[in-house]
Amino acid sequence: MSQSQDKRVAFSEARIKDRIQSLCRQISQDYAGKELILVGVLKGSLYFFADLTRAIDIPIQIDFITIGTIPNTTNKTGIVRITKDLDLDITGKHVLLIDDIIRTGLTTGYLVQNLMSRLPASLKVCALLLNPEQLLINVPIAYSGFEISKTRLIGYGMDLDEQERNLPYIAEL
Repeated sequence: MSQSQDKRVAFSEARIKDRIQSLCRQISQDYAGKELILVGVLKGSLYFFADLTRAIDIPIQIDFITIGTIPNTTNKTGIVRITKDLDLDITGKHVLLIDDIIRTGLTTGYLVQNLMSRLPASLKVCALLLNPEQLLINVPIAYSGFEISKTRLIGYGMDLDEQERNLPYIAEL
């Protein structure tokens, strides 16, 4: 995709920053005095995760999990595999799973189930973008930035063929 392809800004850099500040105030309040581990789902959540961790004003630990798709099946069935697992032990800890976008919830549901098997004290989800109309399963979404439709989005970590992740805003294609 070329930089000149038409894009409409869906969420500006300033609007994203303001929403993250609001989310972080709530997260800091909700987890005050608790041992919190933020787990970022790579690659899409990278920018959101970085901005969140810098704005949370309580002690946290961070880790990452990476999921790989099974070609020609994942978008249709939600089948994924973990390609980079956690380095930290989350047993007995409060875990907040950070993702860029939740549409059907299938991938997030898989990750939640996998992480719950490790017996954290609690596990909740924070997503920058959420499409409640497409959700197929119930996932423990405690925090979300913005509600979206089925529109294809790029920027702020989201890509089209590994391009456009570095846009400082979120655009519709």
